Amino acid sequence: MPVCLGIDTSNYTTSVALFDGMRGYNLGRLLEVPEGALGLRQSDALFQHVKRLPLLIHQLRAEGKLDAPISAVGASVKPRWVEGSYMPCFLAGESQGRSLADLLHVPFYPCAHQQGHIAAAAWSAGRAELLDRPHLAWHLSGGTTELVLVEPAGATVECTCIGGTSDISAGQLIDRTGKLLNLTFPAGKAVDALARGAEEVRGFSVKVKDLTFSLSGVENQVKAQAENGTAPAQIARFVLETVAGAVVRTTRAALERYPGLPVLCSGGVASNGLLRERMTDAVFAPPQYSTDNALGVAILAGRALKQEAST
Repeated sequence: MPVCLGIDTSNYTTSVALFDGMRGYNLGRLLEVPEGALGLRQSDALFQHVKRLPLLIHQLRAEGKLDAPISAVGASVKPRWVEGSYMPCFLAGESQGRSLADLLHVPFYPCAHQQGHIAAAAWSAGRAELLDRPHLAWHLSGGTTELVLVEPAGATVECTCIGGTSDISAGQLIDRTGKLLNLTFPAGKAVDALARGAEEVRGFSVKVKDLTFSLSGVENQVKAQAENGTAPAQIARFVLETVAGAVVRTTRAALERYPGLPVLCSGGVASNGLLRERMTDAVFAPPQYSTDNALGVAILAGRALKQEAST
């Protein structure tokens, strides 16, 4: 079967992946963030991607993953497939992807980082058929908290934002909480682990209006709790309960507008254990495919190649 190479260069991870229509393989490395920082400048992220991509491609060859010929190359070229969506870090993956495609005499298929997240989540959850039918999807990550209406659009998917946060993302709230608690960035896994040791606590019930909510006020509450000596585990649990509660209530409201649609959860925050417990009827990817990865990019390239061959 044709093998497709996918490349994703987000603001958190450099990743490459292979997909042959049945099996997928992803290699990824988190970007190095200085201690105490909450992310990287785009110029620094771009620099790290340019250095790391050749190393990851070499690792694929060293592992024998490139023995079969590559039939297509895909790369995420922007955060979302909407006008004005742009981040310089995606230039690293796009430029190397286009160059590789030309050298190999194979087609290049661009996609958005968000589209790749949804494709990877659906396929790895055993629900690849979702890519061919309307559904709702959460994109919950360090930079994004969006609820989108996903509709098939040929080989790819079209995502229309219908809700989410009006200010900071769930991932930003979690990472800022992690910094306050002296946890390593990105802090999702550490906050999740810390919260598991806490007693049950009620999160803050943020107001949901027109499928939109704000999390900036929760950050102020977290700072106040820390100043008042609240145990770190309790603070972590409070934050995760708050995020989960907002997502659950927004999802319920969305399903009143779009009854019967499946709900898919993607993005790094979607690997959180508490959220998975609360969203019992949603489709979740395995944690390794919830975080930033190139597998969805390779999957969409494979779908595009197959569609092109059939026309």
